[in-house]
Amino acid sequence: MRAFTIGKNDAGQRLDRFLAKAVPLLPASLAQKYVRIRRVKVNGARAARDQRLREGDLVECWINDEFFDAPDANNAYLAIASPRVNVVYEDANVVLLDKPAGMLCHAGNGGGAGSATLIDHLLAYLYQKREWRPREEAAFTPALCNRIDRNTSGLVIAAKNAEALRVLDEKIREREIAKYYLCVCLGRPEPPAGTLECFLRKDERANKVRVYRRAVPDGRSAVTRYETLATKGALSLVEAELLTGRTHQIRASFADFGHPLLGDGKYGSGAMNRKYGETAQLLCSHRLRFDFSTDAGILDYLKGKEFAADTPAFQKKYFG
Repeated sequence: MRAFTIGKNDAGQRLDRFLAKAVPLLPASLAQKYVRIRRVKVNGARAARDQRLREGDLVECWINDEFFDAPDANNAYLAIASPRVNVVYEDANVVLLDKPAGMLCHAGNGGGAGSATLIDHLLAYLYQKREWRPREEAAFTPALCNRIDRNTSGLVIAAKNAEALRVLDEKIREREIAKYYLCVCLGRPEPPAGTLECFLRKDERANKVRVYRRAVPDGRSAVTRYETLATKGALSLVEAELLTGRTHQIRASFADFGHPLLGDGKYGSGAMNRKYGETAQLLCSHRLRFDFSTDAGILDYLKGKEFAADTPAFQKKYFG
């Protein structure tokens, strides 16, 4: 609990406006709720959010200490009043989120100061639902089990507890979760369905992978199964299944195949991107299936279940 004695400079303002200044990490929606349920009192009595404060008033805030801490990377979720989470599926152990293009999964290069990430929004969502209480947890924080590029949209799996995280990490590592992507590529893939196999080696400085047709030092095998779903003019809608999970696997593999993704500024065609006015790769992690072939412990009930993200805007735009 924190208490504030109203001085001359704070007198005359509304309670909710005082709270916005005194507890800047407390979202306005929560401030209103806390006033309503008497976790914020004035002179020991129930108050109204539009109540005018007077000099000498005592404002008592029965609010968690996190809201008074200085903001940093560990509590950025506290500054999020309305979490941007599109929940596709949720239970006591897992959450499947449909991430919008343009949002980072975790803080990293290109995020910029004040850029909330998907994990920030997830933590804010669970915290505000009171399903995650960081002050009561010894060590665990809800976590994302997979990640997709900033400008890629679609499904991301999150674990709500340590055991779920352990199982999901194991199942992803053992390739017992099938992941399918939709993308728009240039031209008509020939054959229209098949498998792309190559080796990828990452250039850390350029944040880019290089494609090789044979094994190379530090190279990692990349296998992608694909199927052309539709072709219209110079563009094709393709579904790609990741049989391995490498950085930029689909983007680099399709570029090497001669059919780069539309909008891809790193591996694609600048001329075609400008022609269509696309500035980010048209790629969506659109569905996944829990193909558990071994015991999944507390997540065994998910075996065989399949989930899909919303139809991406680029599919509607180019293929109706």
